[in-house]
Amino acid sequence: MAAKIGRVPVAEQDPKVRATNFDEVCLGYTAEEAMMEASRCLNCKNPRCRQGCPVSIDIPAFIAQVKEGNFAKAAEIIGEASSLPAVCGRVCPQETQCEGVCVLGIKGEPVAIGKLERFVADWARENGIEPVMPKEKNGKKVAVIGAGPAGLTCAGDLAKMGYDVTIFEALHEPGGVLVYGIPEFRLPKETVVAHEVENVKKLGVKLETDVIIGKSVTIDQLMSEEGFEAVFIGSGAGLPKFMGIPGEQASGVFSANEFLTRNNLMKAFRDDYDTPIHRGKKVAVIGGGNVAMDAARTALRLGADTYIIYRRSEKELPARAEEVHHAKEEGVEFHLLTNPTEILVDDNGWVKGIRCIKMELGEPDASGRRRPVEIPGSEYEIELDTVIMALGTSPNPLISSTTEGLETNKWKCIVAEEANGATTKEGVFAGGDAVTGAATVILAMGAGKAAAAGIHEYLSNK
Repeated sequence: MAAKIGRVPVAEQDPKVRATNFDEVCLGYTAEEAMMEASRCLNCKNPRCRQGCPVSIDIPAFIAQVKEGNFAKAAEIIGEASSLPAVCGRVCPQETQCEGVCVLGIKGEPVAIGKLERFVADWARENGIEPVMPKEKNGKKVAVIGAGPAGLTCAGDLAKMGYDVTIFEALHEPGGVLVYGIPEFRLPKETVVAHEVENVKKLGVKLETDVIIGKSVTIDQLMSEEGFEAVFIGSGAGLPKFMGIPGEQASGVFSANEFLTRNNLMKAFRDDYDTPIHRGKKVAVIGGGNVAMDAARTALRLGADTYIIYRRSEKELPARAEEVHHAKEEGVEFHLLTNPTEILVDDNGWVKGIRCIKMELGEPDASGRRRPVEIPGSEYEIELDTVIMALGTSPNPLISSTTEGLETNKWKCIVAEEANGATTKEGVFAGGDAVTGAATVILAMGAGKAAAAGIHEYLSNK
């Protein structure tokens, strides 16, 4: 059957239409389409797709249920491993993980695992399917710092094990990068993110917002004064990086973090919100990752002619192929093998352009990607009024600087064991971007899951 059916395409908004709105681009499968796509799965005896999933969802099992139309059972199977299925189905880089190792992908197209996960999660939400409630409480308190993907996953897993879990979130709204970093057109906030946060709370997890750990209260105080026996740090990486080139301090230069936070969390794109945001007419986004695509596609929707400037070739773009494809369809112009050398500034201190130099690829660097090398005499300028830097982020040092015995590395990331999240401070665990630097939602979730198991083992043996 699988050999006879090609991958079922998923409906999307027309590029010209969606470039003018913030509605979700991908419209998802219908029940019939999902069942047809699920029928392509070979149900392998050695399911490499499951091994490729950072949270180890039993992918063949849930797909088998979708094939038969048993969507509630499919949701139950996914829920055993993942607290955020509607999120993962939308933003995970499946092409390099579960779908990347699908046997069907060797000679053709892999099963659309991500789109099927999204369908099941959306169906469960629309049909009022509740998460499976945890067993009785064991009386042990665990604090989770950060309500992003790592924190929500860790908290959900611990609650299922019977722990009394409280999440402390610095912002006024839970979700972390899911609410401040990823645009509405990729990940709807009210229907998808808010619902998945509510599902975690339904497991018995308590949530306190506007609590800045290291300022409002310290980790040591949580453990010595408030009775928490273990702490998980999933505070993310929200400190933006810049290039350090001339003109970077000009008005009209932003970090992607600030630009996207104003638009996503603070709803600047909506007419019923007063959040100020700079709406440039000619905008360059520096970088080639998913954040760069998000910033460029957001600027485009706010009315700008938008450019991506990236120093390597398209093959080396770290962004998902789907996001690059969507950006091109919508009209984002790519300047590849190009590196900025100076931001040009007018007499009033505002951006008026950017000077770039063409690059060529040399030998591979430490990352394994070929190192870009400048081509002498190839400089050129682009007229602009806005530059957005999307060059990655690092963790805010507030928690590490106020927690004695918590070791960090040279990038200010918390040092933690990959297998169980244990840090150099007893009873304190960490995972996600706070440990690795900026990475993907699903890798942060995998780290949160590993840390939950590590905390359970630690407290069980205490």
